[in-house]
Amino acid sequence: MRGPTGPSRPGRPGGGSAPLPPPGGSRPPAARAAARLTALAALAAAAAVALAAVLLPALSGGGTARAQQQQEEEPAAVLLAEVDGTITPVIADYLDSAVQAAEEGGHQALLVELDTPGGLDASMREIIQDFLDARVPVIVHVTPSGARAASAGALITFSAHVAAMAPGTTIGAATPVDLQGGEISDKVLNDAAAYAEAIAGERGRNAEFAAQTVRDGRSVTAATALELNAVDLVAGDRAGLLDELDGREIPVAGGGPPAVLHTADAPVTEHPMGFFSALLQSLADPNLAFLFLSVGALALLYELAVPGIGLGGVIGVILLVTGFFALSVLPVHIAGLALLVLAAALLAAELFTPGIGIFAAGGAIALLFGGLFLFEGSMRVSPWVLVPASVLLGAGAAVAGRLAWRARRRRPASGAEAYTGRELTVESVTAPEAGPEGRALLDGAWWRVRHRDGAPMRPGQPARVVGLDGLTLLVETLPDSPGSGGPTDPSAKD
Repeated sequence: MRGPTGPSRPGRPGGGSAPLPPPGGSRPPAARAAARLTALAALAAAAAVALAAVLLPALSGGGTARAQQQQEEEPAAVLLAEVDGTITPVIADYLDSAVQAAEEGGHQALLVELDTPGGLDASMREIIQDFLDARVPVIVHVTPSGARAASAGALITFSAHVAAMAPGTTIGAATPVDLQGGEISDKVLNDAAAYAEAIAGERGRNAEFAAQTVRDGRSVTAATALELNAVDLVAGDRAGLLDELDGREIPVAGGGPPAVLHTADAPVTEHPMGFFSALLQSLADPNLAFLFLSVGALALLYELAVPGIGLGGVIGVILLVTGFFALSVLPVHIAGLALLVLAAALLAAELFTPGIGIFAAGGAIALLFGGLFLFEGSMRVSPWVLVPASVLLGAGAAVAGRLAWRARRRRPASGAEAYTGRELTVESVTAPEAGPEGRALLDGAWWRVRHRDGAPMRPGQPARVVGLDGLTLLVETLPDSPGSGGPTDPSAKD
C-alpha cells in the first residue's frame, strides 16, 4: 500500500522505489560550489587583466612625463677641460680624451678654459681636427683676465663651435716659428695662413683676421676680437658664459639636428688630467728646461772631473734627458743652444784647469745669454730663474774646480814616487854590525830596507825613503828624536 503522503522521494531511505538519477546530470552540492569558485576566480583574473590594460599605459605615460619634466628641470652636465700652458702632445691627448668623454658620457657640451702662449703645430692640428669632428658642442673660453690665446691657441679658439673671451685677454700672434731658430719659408707661411682661413670660414668667423694673425702676427684684445667677428662673445666668468649660451642652437658633426644648449643652470663636471700626463706637461716649461740642462751639465762634468760613487753622473744624465724632452716640445733658437754648449765647455775647462775663475766666469756669462736666446716667441726663461742660476752655477764650477785640483794632488802616485820622502823605523837588521839591509813596516806592509850608501843600520833607527830598488826601499838614516822612547810612527808624516 502507498502511504498517505504519496509516492516516496527518490533516495529517501525506506522508500518503496529505487532512486532515480538526477535530471540533466546534476552534480553534488560540493562540486557545484567548486565550480562557482572557479568561475569567480576566472572573472577576477579577467577583471584584473582588463584593469591593467587600462591603467598601465596611463601610468607609463605619467612616468615618462615626470622623467621628461625632471630632465627639463635638470639639464645635462657640461664637461670642463682646463688648458694652462704650452700646446704639446700631452695636451692634444688630453683634449682628445675630453671630447670622447663628452660624447660618450651624455654631456651637452665640452667647455675648454684656455690660457696658452702657443705650442707645436702638429699637436694644434690634432686638437683642431678633434674639435671640427666633435658630435657635441665645443666651447673655448680664453680666461681668466690676463690670459691669452696666442699662436696655436688662436687657431684652436677659431675651431671651436663657440669662441669666447674674458675681458682683458688677447688672441692672435699665430705666425709659425722654426723650432731650430731658422727662417720660415713662404711655403710654410702660406700653408699656415690658408689653414687659419679655412678654420675661421668653417665656423663663420672673420677669415681675413685669421689670416692676419698668421701672416702679420696680429694680436687683438677681447673687445676688438668681438667687433671683428673673430669670437662669438665676451664673458667675464664661467657662470656668465653659461648664462649667455643658454638656448643657443649649435650645429655639430654627424649630420644630425642642431644641439640646443640648456646651460643656464647646468652642472659642470671636471675632466682632470692624469697624474703622469700632468707631470709630463709640467716639464714643458722654459724655466724647468733651462734648469735641467744647466744643472745636469754641471753634475755630469763634476762626476767626470772627480769620479766617485757615480751619483753625480746619474743625476746629471737624468736631468739632461729631461731637459732634452722639454726642448723637444718648445720652440728653440739655435743661437741659444750654441751658447749653452759654449757654457758647458767653459765650465768643463774650469773643472780640469782651475785658476782664478776665468773659465767659470765665462761659462756663467755664456749660460746667461744662452738662456736669454734659447726660446722663440713669447716663451722666455724668467730673469728670476736665469740670473741666480747662472751666478750659482759659475760659482759652483769654480769651487768644484778647486776641489778637483786638491783631489788630484792627494791622489797617490805609483812606483818610487809613492814612497819617496816617507819616514819609517827600521825594525830589524840582518847583520847588526855591518848589515846593510833590514826590515821596516810601511803602510801596513813589511819592506826590505837598505841604506843608500851601504852604511850599517840598527833596530829602532828612524829613516827616510829616498828611492826604490826593485822591492827594496833605499833609505837614509835620521837622528833619533829627543826623548823618544821607541820607534817613531811611520805614518806620522805624509
